[in-house]
Amino acid sequence: MTPTAILLVHCSDQKGLVASVTTFLATHQANILDLDQHVDTSMNMFFMRVSWDLRGFALNEADFRSRFNSEIAHPHQMTWDLYFDAEPPRFAVFVSSLPHCLVDLLGQFHLQIPVVISNHADLGDIARRFDVPFHHILVSAQNKPHAEAEQLDILKSHGVEAVVLARYMQIVSPEFIDHFPNKIINIHHSFLPAFPGAKPYHSAYHRGVKIIGATSHFVTAELDAGPIIEQDVVRVDHRDEIDDLVRKGRELEKRVLSRAIWAYSERRILCYGNKTVVF
Repeated sequence: MTPTAILLVHCSDQKGLVASVTTFLATHQANILDLDQHVDTSMNMFFMRVSWDLRGFALNEADFRSRFNSEIAHPHQMTWDLYFDAEPPRFAVFVSSLPHCLVDLLGQFHLQIPVVISNHADLGDIARRFDVPFHHILVSAQNKPHAEAEQLDILKSHGVEAVVLARYMQIVSPEFIDHFPNKIINIHHSFLPAFPGAKPYHSAYHRGVKIIGATSHFVTAELDAGPIIEQDVVRVDHRDEIDDLVRKGRELEKRVLSRAIWAYSERRILCYGNKTVVF
């Protein structure tokens, strides 16, 4: 596989931004493999993702960071991140009792999942089947600060970069979120807030909906209101029973979460405000 670097940039829109970045790369012998950019005209914001072949590139990581920051980023007041494909993110997966999203994620060869954490013991056998360490940590209103401190210790020991809430039926605290800003990815049915509660598919069935959906988003302190990464829908009709809605909904949740995780792994997501650009 070709060794590549990926640069994500966003800043106020200005003339010559694409030329500035690409000229800097070309000057140091970069062979650009992929480039995408977008301007949000309503906010006058520029977004860019560029990847290049590291073979023959004249700068090491430290030199790149120093020179790009002083010569390009600082003059243009850019926010930027640099990644390497040899360093894929390490995801911790948080689950409760539903296995469908966990099984789908563990079966994806390109993901690094060093640990699974759950507030139930039910899915331990599945994690161990994939040779992934499983930690059962009971979470209640009374012990939540202690439980989250234990979770954070485990994540730190495994070098975790991001967390996936794969139908984890707990609300994580703002203090926990502060450790992983825009790095906690959630999946839920798109009925919220129209059909809240433990049985949204039942409520949707009795309402006679014609589409059901799923949403993957970053977790913020405001419940289910973080920047959206991926969404999809599937049609249903009068022939579908509750079990059909549940089955179709869970299939959709797996697909939507998988696409969101892939976009994060490929470093294709830029957040600004409460929105995302996904290249």
